[in-house]
Amino acid sequence: MALAQADAADVACDAGREKNVARLIVATSIGNALEWFDIAIYGYFAVYISKAFFPADDPTTSLLLTFGTFGLSFLIRPIGGVMLGAYADRHGRKASLMVSIVMMTFGTLAVALMPTFATIGVLAPLAVILARLVQGFSTGGEFGSSTAFLVEHMPHRRGFVASWQFASQGLSGLLGAGFGALLTAALTPADLQAWGWRIPFLFGVLIGPVGIYIRNHIDEPPAQGPAKHGSPVGEVLKKRKLRVILAIGALAVSTAVNYLIVFMPIYVVKTLNLPPSVGFIAAFAGQTAVMLLSPIAGAVSDRIGRTTHMITCGALLLAFIFPTFLLLTGHPTPALVVIGVLWLGILKGLYYGPLAALMSELFPPGTRATGLGLSYNIGVTLFGGMGPATMTWLGSFALIGDLAPGYYLTGIAILSLFALLTIRRTSADALGA
Repeated sequence: MALAQADAADVACDAGREKNVARLIVATSIGNALEWFDIAIYGYFAVYISKAFFPADDPTTSLLLTFGTFGLSFLIRPIGGVMLGAYADRHGRKASLMVSIVMMTFGTLAVALMPTFATIGVLAPLAVILARLVQGFSTGGEFGSSTAFLVEHMPHRRGFVASWQFASQGLSGLLGAGFGALLTAALTPADLQAWGWRIPFLFGVLIGPVGIYIRNHIDEPPAQGPAKHGSPVGEVLKKRKLRVILAIGALAVSTAVNYLIVFMPIYVVKTLNLPPSVGFIAAFAGQTAVMLLSPIAGAVSDRIGRTTHMITCGALLLAFIFPTFLLLTGHPTPALVVIGVLWLGILKGLYYGPLAALMSELFPPGTRATGLGLSYNIGVTLFGGMGPATMTWLGSFALIGDLAPGYYLTGIAILSLFALLTIRRTSADALGA
């Protein structure tokens, strides 16, 4: 009888623990989900946004202005990452998470309701840029604080729990691509241009209040030891510069592939001359793979080590990126586009899963949110946010042309592999690999 009661108590304890883990994952990932949903739909509906706010005689110029604004919002992200990360290191992860999600929600609402250029003239693009800067600042602090929150609650399952940061990005991209496929099929181009592109932004606004409520009812992780000497920013810049650089390098290829998937509906229309729905379906398939495989990859890395897993996946990315784009440009059929992006999404999801845990392990607890925020946002700005504009610009050169994404991603894959090999060689004990 006593043994049965003990077993029942253990089962109840395990169930409570699993429920608590699920609640923590939802609370932290929902802000990340809102951030990436906004990023995804801005990229997916860039053609319509460019005409609404950045009209120009040349469609390519209009699109470049739109993607330039997309990239501009990333320039302020390192500032947000440092300031909100330092705030989290000094005042707690929860406080920083509440600030970031409130700011994100208001930024998304501003874009959703913004009058067009035809209505208020030059104020429209200026206001869109301002709204994107608010979003950039707030999302800059999101990743560092939320990742630190997760890994400090579950130090023995860092790979698994931190992987949900990126799984939530896959879910957001999937929802964004789903909106794109649905709206392009259900609405005429004129309706999409007039009001249809605003629907997913308004949907994104609804995520904010839910996230605010959930985050307000979570507890801080166990004390990890605050920064004791100077400011967290000073500590990172003084003692952890190499770790910041290595974290940026490890992140580079994953964020570049992520923004390629966001860029795909534009690439499909402008380069491959296929309907936009093909790009949305391909992006949907790629983001589904990211969402499903990231937690599995994170859990695997808890067993075999971060760098062992990620070097293998990085080598596969390097081997397959360029051949994939050779195939797509040589045989631009809808089926091959979907299969090609799905394959890249699979490799990206496998690489992505352990990444947040690996980055968190590069920094001590007292400066973890600051180090994560700084490295993540510099990496995303350099290799992600500017990616669509860079690929559009590279594609204008005759020598590169349609293969611009292949060249771009191959170079970045080499950089990430070098960073991972350096991490493995210099930090094997700390990283468990």
